[in-house]
Amino acid sequence: MYLCQQKKMSQQETVSHEGVITKITDDTLEIKILAQSACAACHAKSACGMGEQAEKILTVPKPKGQTFQLLQPVEVVMSLGQGNKAAVLAYLIPIVILLVVLFACLGFGLGEGWSALLGIAALIPYYIVLYLCRDKLGKKFEYKVFTKKQKNSL
Repeated sequence: MYLCQQKKMSQQETVSHEGVITKITDDTLEIKILAQSACAACHAKSACGMGEQAEKILTVPKPKGQTFQLLQPVEVVMSLGQGNKAAVLAYLIPIVILLVVLFACLGFGLGEGWSALLGIAALIPYYIVLYLCRDKLGKKFEYKVFTKKQKNSL
């Protein structure tokens, strides 16, 4: 079972995901995790149909001096602050861009359809810049990968 947990480790709050290694290269590990919404763990989710689960693939730098195997269960940990930074880049900034352009266009008298279309089109440069800066951004996010043996010895 894959879980997302928030816990306090050595006075720093962290977010952790359990997953399985799906690909190993010289420098990176690809880890499949199962991201769950809050209601995904609810027992009544089948009755209401609101449960949401999605498999995600994380590509993280391979820790030096450790050996890994395909399909090995691991835990990926990052600080809560880094998780918040990722959420801002992925969700908050795009919605602010969308809403600013939408309301500016409506304020200038454009119709709702054109305003919505321009609001969505305004996101294209943002995502292009994110894509071009992916290597630089990737270096700002630090993941720690623990095997089950390492976690039990801590």
